[in-house]
Amino acid sequence: MSTKDWAEKDYYKILGVSKNAKPEEIKKAFRKIARDNHPDSHPGDKAAEARFKEASEANDVLSDPKKRKEYDQARSLFGSASRFGFPHGGAQTSVNVEDFIRTASNGDGFGDLFGNLFGATGGRRTTTRAARRGADIEAETTISFEDAVFGTTVTMDMVSKAPCQACRGTGARAGTVPRVCSTCQGSGMHATSAGGVFEMTEPCPDCHGRGMVVEDPCQVCHGSGRAKSTKSMQIRIPAGVEDGQRIRIKGKGSPGENGGRAGDLYVKVTVRPHKIFGRDGSTLTVDVPVTFAEAALGAEIEVPTLAGGTVRLRIPAGTPNGRTFRVRGRGAPRSDGSKGDLLATVEVVVPDKLGDKARHALESFRDAVRQPNPRPWEVK
Repeated sequence: MSTKDWAEKDYYKILGVSKNAKPEEIKKAFRKIARDNHPDSHPGDKAAEARFKEASEANDVLSDPKKRKEYDQARSLFGSASRFGFPHGGAQTSVNVEDFIRTASNGDGFGDLFGNLFGATGGRRTTTRAARRGADIEAETTISFEDAVFGTTVTMDMVSKAPCQACRGTGARAGTVPRVCSTCQGSGMHATSAGGVFEMTEPCPDCHGRGMVVEDPCQVCHGSGRAKSTKSMQIRIPAGVEDGQRIRIKGKGSPGENGGRAGDLYVKVTVRPHKIFGRDGSTLTVDVPVTFAEAALGAEIEVPTLAGGTVRLRIPAGTPNGRTFRVRGRGAPRSDGSKGDLLATVEVVVPDKLGDKARHALESFRDAVRQPNPRPWEVK
């Protein structure tokens, strides 16, 4: 598109919308034009094809907030062209559009004023290399049961790819510099036709998206511009983390290239089991051994808590083996600041050996209670 063509384009008029049209109005207008003029529906109709291409061009600019802002600024600039001697009502003057652009852009010309809209500078590809996001890093850490419940901070030595110190990230041997890729002209991107009026961009196959070609590679990084970097990092493990859970720490991965943002760090957490406690989310569990006499006669016992200390638990008379009691508020912290519960399960402990006196007493107890056979399959 020539500079004069650009100055005379009115994308709002092409789509039939106002300058204050909302994005949904622009989308709706373009869809109608595209539906009515698509080349597939009008084979051989040059007028419909031209209308479709024109509407596609307008939609490409107006549907992108950044491009639309730049376009509106440019249109506003052209609106004040009369002070540079632009023609009105068809009158001819000695100052043409190219002179106006050169003046308005401080001598930099058409490319710098509108380069962002079309990705070109004076008809040439821009040499600005595309930003590349840094790689994600995977790491592992093992923590105690208590740290998983209450949270902790661990120190980790992270190994990642960072700009090579020997060549300062250029990939070229000291004393040399890379050359601009002739295929993509330093942009790092290569445009291929996808059929019709559309183009698809992808990383340049010759420079692999870097925009530069290294002919004499650095001996440390072998031309990649990246080398291993080790650094210590404090990682906060949140309270309530589960065994095997992966925690994402945004922006703590490998540094990006050409201004790209850093990757993310993913830490897989392994939790060591506890000797006494178990866990199900914010609920803690504990097995509580009791004697036969305590289960039969009832008792008050002390039950440990993970936070330290004990809590008193009343065991009613006749408590069967395996019965579970709930102690509220003695479990693991929740995300809202509250705490879960502690489930205490009774385990009746039977002595392995009995003295003569104890045996006689237990036999007397059996005869006195005359408890029915608890095994129904043996009852006749």
